[in-house]
Amino acid sequence: MSSTTSGCPVAHGAAAHGYEPFEMKNPFPSYARLRDEAPVVFDERVGLWIVTRYYDIKAVFNDWETFSSENAQAPVRERGAEAKRIMTEGGFTAYSGLSARTPPTHTRIRSVVQRAFTPRRYKVLEPFIRENVARLIDGMLERGASDADILRDVAYELPTITILTLIGEDLARIDDYKRWSDSRAAMTWGDLSDEEQVPHAHNLVEYWQQCLALVERAHREGGDNLVADLVRAQDEGAEITDHEIASVCYSLLFAGHETTTTLITNACRVLLADRKQWQEILDDPKLIPGAIDEVLRYSGSIVAWRRKATRDTEVGGVAIKEGDGLLLVMGSANRDESHFENPDELDIHRKNAREHLSFGFGIHYCLGNMLAKLQAKIALEEIATRAPYLEADRPEDIEFRENISFRVPTSMPVTWEGARA
Repeated sequence: MSSTTSGCPVAHGAAAHGYEPFEMKNPFPSYARLRDEAPVVFDERVGLWIVTRYYDIKAVFNDWETFSSENAQAPVRERGAEAKRIMTEGGFTAYSGLSARTPPTHTRIRSVVQRAFTPRRYKVLEPFIRENVARLIDGMLERGASDADILRDVAYELPTITILTLIGEDLARIDDYKRWSDSRAAMTWGDLSDEEQVPHAHNLVEYWQQCLALVERAHREGGDNLVADLVRAQDEGAEITDHEIASVCYSLLFAGHETTTTLITNACRVLLADRKQWQEILDDPKLIPGAIDEVLRYSGSIVAWRRKATRDTEVGGVAIKEGDGLLLVMGSANRDESHFENPDELDIHRKNAREHLSFGFGIHYCLGNMLAKLQAKIALEEIATRAPYLEADRPEDIEFRENISFRVPTSMPVTWEGARA
């Protein structure tokens, strides 16, 4: 990368300001230092320019011609020889559904896929989602407060059931898709040694082969699901190939549940820990949609995303060379005091919470944002109705996975001993 050879503009790059690219326990103080001291700075550890201010990030997202998305799904760490062999011999040729594609291919595929994300599908799914949320919450309550965990007992399974139903997959394979998704996150955005990559490489081969099988089955059997819709669109003349449909499945089956699991978990983590604001929600459930946007701003599932410069340019007054990669830290942008008043405070009444960048911005704005927010809304509504007395259990002790892009809690313990009416 050109920036590495030309030298870093700050003595120790982002590290000098306390930024650790894979540390997600509490990255926000380092984000604030970067915004104040070095809002565009090179990090030699990951070979990327770290961009932390709201308006800089929004401008980069909005200029897809200068800042390509082609590196959005590239492994942060190069795959080792053994992982490459496993994936090559296993026929792994998956590519991004949409997020790493560029126009005109991105425009063509998105126009086809967008037609399949119809209001009818959401309307059909809503009672199904509510039924599953109720079942999962009731099961957690019946097992008792001694070992209750919102992540494990509710948020883990719900979005996976939803997305598997949407694409017409067997619900018995929930654990398979979770395992495959964990491997995809680790292999693409994690910091793995060559040896650590090997089991994940096997998982990715299984994952991709199953995506191909879903498309083949849709051609053979049809059905009332998203994959069958895309195959029918193809038969009716839409410009989308089987490989592209399988790639959409590969992306959707990951993004469609992994980040929603995290959104539901984080919503419970921050709202149940704030008894005053949780009580306001209990008193007026109409506050829930705004509260979800505030959670996305305050503690989003995705805190950073990558872009690549297609020409020599500038970001925030700093020269960026053609070919340089950028890491857009939306988790920092969402707490930028130049756009959000008192940004480090959770405020479910915040007027401009919807202006967060957790779903991106511009032509790659997350296609599944409505489904994610719908599931989080239903989850909070059902918790408020069925278990309003839940309390976060030691939320300050919750750990987060090491990852450059996803801020994923490893647990969300709750209790209601002494609180249940």
